[in-house]
Amino acid sequence: MQIAVLGAGAWGTALAVALAPSHRVTLWARDPQQRAAMQAAGSNERYLPGISFPASLQLSMATATASQSLVQALEGAQLALLAMPTAGLRSLLASVWQQSPEIDVLWVCKGFERDSGQLPHEVVQQVRAGLGDTAGSRAAQGLPRYGALSGPSFAQEVARGQPTALTVSSLDQTFASEMARELHQPALRLYHSTDLVGVEVGGAVKNVLAIATGICDGLGLGMNARAALMTRGLAEMRRLGEALGGRSETFMGLTGMGDLILTCTGDLSRNRRVGLELAGGQSLQQVLQSLGHVAEGVLTAAAVQRRARDLGIEMPITNAVCAVLFEGLPPARAVQLLLARDPRAEG
Repeated sequence: MQIAVLGAGAWGTALAVALAPSHRVTLWARDPQQRAAMQAAGSNERYLPGISFPASLQLSMATATASQSLVQALEGAQLALLAMPTAGLRSLLASVWQQSPEIDVLWVCKGFERDSGQLPHEVVQQVRAGLGDTAGSRAAQGLPRYGALSGPSFAQEVARGQPTALTVSSLDQTFASEMARELHQPALRLYHSTDLVGVEVGGAVKNVLAIATGICDGLGLGMNARAALMTRGLAEMRRLGEALGGRSETFMGLTGMGDLILTCTGDLSRNRRVGLELAGGQSLQQVLQSLGHVAEGVLTAAAVQRRARDLGIEMPITNAVCAVLFEGLPPARAVQLLLARDPRAEG
């Protein structure tokens, strides 16, 4: 299969490296300076240092403009793998389908769009509808096909060939199973699901909960507190996901509990690091400046809170994270307020 991986951050680069031995893969970066640096080094030293590109991996043209290089990356591709933050999904997808209206799409971003509060698939459906008849004959048949690739995964480990399991989710069961089969690698096990809402909610909310867990660990509250926070966070994730149409069992799988465990406990987690540094006394601006990567939990927290409130869903941990991020509530005070909540039945 010919695949265009669009977005050369850590995760996009890792997927390109992992898939290149079995597929014809082109890695595209919007920034021409980054493209030139990757071509010169044979690696992505900015986002994934020390990982050499396979000889078979193609890079988009360094000397072209962003739009010209995108055209080149998409030429002949059967699948576009969109690897950018949720905030960039709408604009990149519109460019992709304007250029290649028949290409199938998978996205790997995890979050709610901040301004609209939409999940990625809602953004995708809106973009598709906005293109109208220009999308070509496949659009009349309900195509191209699209879905999400998600699950517990750190980019460095995927790029190094360490065992990882992910889920391909699409409303189109045939597409989901086909992509799981095509993208399956010796160290990259793929499952498939039709619960696109559940998969996306799990991927979005776990990032917010990882900030909370980082705060907990940064304050030295112990492993008992961490376990309680993660378990109650999972309940929040499930409540919101089911209210939006997700299936309960999804939140006990790879894209729910699995991704939550990894992101809340792994030292490579950007969102957990945000919480750790906030607990250490840094401001949010200082944390984000030092991070060097996008922390989706910060970008999506307010949208998660807003969507939950609109649905009447109680999410106290999410509310506490938002108060720390955006209202200046000291992390220790946020913990005190959570502990002061009245006893209640677990559920």
